[in-house]
Amino acid sequence: MEVRDAIALMFAFGMFILALLAYIKKK
Repeated sequence: MEVRDAIALMFAFGMFILALLAYIKKK
């Protein structure tokens, strides 16, 4: 369960970073 949670957290963090980069590029 801990590993699964860690993977989900990393995935969510990765999506956040991608969205942030896309927002900065768009600006």
